[in-house]
Amino acid sequence: MKRAFLAIAATTLWISISEFVRNSFLLREYWVAHFTARGQAFPEEALNGAVWGMWSLCFAISIYVLSRKFTMVHTALLSWLFGFVCMWLVIGNLGVLPFGILPIAVPLSLFEVFLAVYIINKVAPVVA
Repeated sequence: MKRAFLAIAATTLWISISEFVRNSFLLREYWVAHFTARGQAFPEEALNGAVWGMWSLCFAISIYVLSRKFTMVHTALLSWLFGFVCMWLVIGNLGVLPFGILPIAVPLSLFEVFLAVYIINKVAPVVA
């Protein structure tokens, strides 16, 4: 049980860092321009960061649960589909997704998820 908590904590940290770097540094200009064009400010308040932290924790927990039932590749692909593709569909439908980020966000999000699954499997390996 201790290894599970450690794996989830380490994975949450990795996901949080990855999301922050990708969206606040690499893709920030896309986000700001998109929100400005909509007449809105890009949400960067502490509360937004806290919500993304909760998303990272929930995502890490879901990856851990999936990793107990599926192979590493299947866990990563299912996690990416549920965590990112579904999110992009929703925020795209709401008009707040700058589609120009996808050529950069897709490969980086896949890397994020595969490394998250690796961390989970390394810290808390599945025991047969």
